[in-house]
Amino acid sequence: MARLCEGRVCIVTGAGRGIGREHALLLAAHGASVVVNDLGGSMDGSGASTGPAQEVVDEIVAAGGSAVANTDDVSDWDGAGRLVAQAVEHFGQLDVLVNNAGILRDRMLVNMSEAEWDAVIKVHLKGTAAPTHHAAVHWRERSKAGDDVDARVINTSSPSGIYGNPGQTNYGAAKAGIAAFTIISAMELGRYGVTVNAIAPAALTRMTENLGMGQASDEVKERMAPRWIAPVVCWLASSESRPVTGRVFDVSGMALSVSEGWHRGPTVEPVEDPEALGPMVLGLVADARPNADMSGRDRTE
Repeated sequence: MARLCEGRVCIVTGAGRGIGREHALLLAAHGASVVVNDLGGSMDGSGASTGPAQEVVDEIVAAGGSAVANTDDVSDWDGAGRLVAQAVEHFGQLDVLVNNAGILRDRMLVNMSEAEWDAVIKVHLKGTAAPTHHAAVHWRERSKAGDDVDARVINTSSPSGIYGNPGQTNYGAAKAGIAAFTIISAMELGRYGVTVNAIAPAALTRMTENLGMGQASDEVKERMAPRWIAPVVCWLASSESRPVTGRVFDVSGMALSVSEGWHRGPTVEPVEDPEALGPMVLGLVADARPNADMSGRDRTE
């Protein structure tokens, strides 16, 4: 088997279980040294344990790979800094950052508490920004020192964020923010030899089993297994992906596609009279492509 990531050093956040675990195992199988980050908390972000991260490290090492555990909170700016520093100190440098850590606190907006909003935004959005900041500083310093940097950031958005899903205003807003963060940071970091992409995965994990996916057929469960998500992340982590940046990939065991972002649709000349706008706006909406559903297809299809 070809080893796409031979000699590369990768951080995977939230890698103790589910999709992150599959990322870490496949990257290691393809020759990467992996920092397995996981706070070890529950699905809603409470608690902590060294167990999940260390178990994945033990599995990688038993298979002949190289890995080290980290239990820092990636939504803490200093904790994210320690995570990046550990990769550099332990393996000599950092080549790939996979931002995967996340929690769920689903609630309809009218019932959502401030704490439920803040926790999800912090873990997903700040938990993506903080490690990326520290990794980017590392790569900028290497670039300025004359190194040929060939680095990757791979973020985790969601169909809930780019298409929308009721009951997830906090989660969807964070994931939409991550998609925008991906596009903008790709523009900023390209000068240092860094590409930034994102995936919007759909898989059956402990985070989704209570959203109706747990009752799916065995065939669907197999197609929605988290192992289907890792291959595109492994390829994006490799040197082969160097020409690709600023994109979001919609991925599951059912399909792999590039998600196309906001584009200006039907357009008219502006007018100053708001009373004249009604027919114009209704016409624009009628001519516009409908918003997509959670599968990424037009809701009218």
